[in-house]
Amino acid sequence: MPSANDPKQNHLLRALSSDAFARLLPDLEFVPMPLGSSVYEADVPLDYVYFPTTSMVSLLYVMDNGDSAEIAVIGNDGMVGVSVFMGGAVMSSRAVVQNGGKGYRLTADTFNKEFGRGSSLQQVALRFTQALMAQMIQTGACNRHHTVEQQLCRWLLLTLDRLPGDSVTMTKQLIGNMLGVNRDGVAAATNKLQEEGSIRYDGRKIIVQDRKLLEETACECYSVVKKEIERLLTFERSREGAVLSMPN
Repeated sequence: MPSANDPKQNHLLRALSSDAFARLLPDLEFVPMPLGSSVYEADVPLDYVYFPTTSMVSLLYVMDNGDSAEIAVIGNDGMVGVSVFMGGAVMSSRAVVQNGGKGYRLTADTFNKEFGRGSSLQQVALRFTQALMAQMIQTGACNRHHTVEQQLCRWLLLTLDRLPGDSVTMTKQLIGNMLGVNRDGVAAATNKLQEEGSIRYDGRKIIVQDRKLLEETACECYSVVKKEIERLLTFERSREGAVLSMPN
């Protein structure tokens, strides 16, 4: 497994061919990604793409009145800033660090230069973008049709899949902002999950005590997103004879 502060803690960077990774390595900049910091704002040109390693980023859609809802989460499974290579210079959402940690970044110019070579970076980036779109679509359906408790379970599981450990630091207010529900709805959901024994929550940190129970309580949206990400990001590097896939 990659060591601490290794770019290959990010699974997209780890999935690159040796040649592509070697070309990018001199330009990969190690950066802190503190909790609550903005990675990019809506409708602002992107200068960098980010590859989280020990941090996680939420993509948020913000309404005119200031209300927001999370449309996707990105951790060590992917990259932040797909519009850089999708033909648009800006994003309609904003990206905020949901769990503080570290990551790497590349300038948009450096990324697009390698992307234009048609190397493994292009294949990996396009596969991730399709997986990201699938997550956004499923999140929209989940928010419309499932209970706050089920949404919270989905969110927790997707978060834990992208972070080390079994805990998430998050206040009720922030959870509400992510799910697009009020504090009372978040409190009711967390209380119920605590009573069932799947989590312990002290108002700031959620510790998962029984992941299997959490998965049983979650709606099908979690498994749909997880399977789609695994399907799209699993591929064979025939030259090196290795099969890379998303971790459990």
